[in-house]
Amino acid sequence: MTGAESTVAAPVPLLNAANMLTAVRLVLVPVFAVTVVASGMAHAGWRMAACLIFVVASATDLVDGWIARRFQLVTSLGKVADPIADKALTGAALVLLSWYDRLPWWVTVVILARELGITALRFWVLRHGVIAASRGGKIKTALQILAITWYLWPMPAALAVVGPWIMGAAVVVTVVTGFDYIAQAVRLRRPAR
Repeated sequence: MTGAESTVAAPVPLLNAANMLTAVRLVLVPVFAVTVVASGMAHAGWRMAACLIFVVASATDLVDGWIARRFQLVTSLGKVADPIADKALTGAALVLLSWYDRLPWWVTVVILARELGITALRFWVLRHGVIAASRGGKIKTALQILAITWYLWPMPAALAVVGPWIMGAAVVVTVVTGFDYIAQAVRLRRPAR
């Protein structure tokens, strides 16, 4: 084979490290939810366990994406399962925090509406292009994870008051980046001139 000939890339195996981490995250969602319910958001030990499970599950999102890109292990399954796992974890956390009166329901509704709306938008424009995660989207994710972690961990009163400020920043960035993604989708769907 000469250097001018192109090589065909080997198919990416469905069972790979990135997809396995996504699967772990999906499995951890009900474990996390059961732990929060066991805590009743009142028992410190169970709250700490729930918080640690949430942090580990959130970390798998960072690692699986890096592995998939670094080792060319991106699959169609991973492209679909990864955002589902993310929304399931964040959604479960927000709903449970609101259920136990730690977080106003309107915050949960705004964040989940944006997350589900953008996911639907990505599928809507898939034939025209991909809406990649922006820097703002990554900041949004980091703020949401930090805020949820803050609410889950049994903080002393002096530190607990910081949680709503972090969540407030997360809501603002969530809404602003949502509008940015809508603008990207409109540009992708607009016919070329």
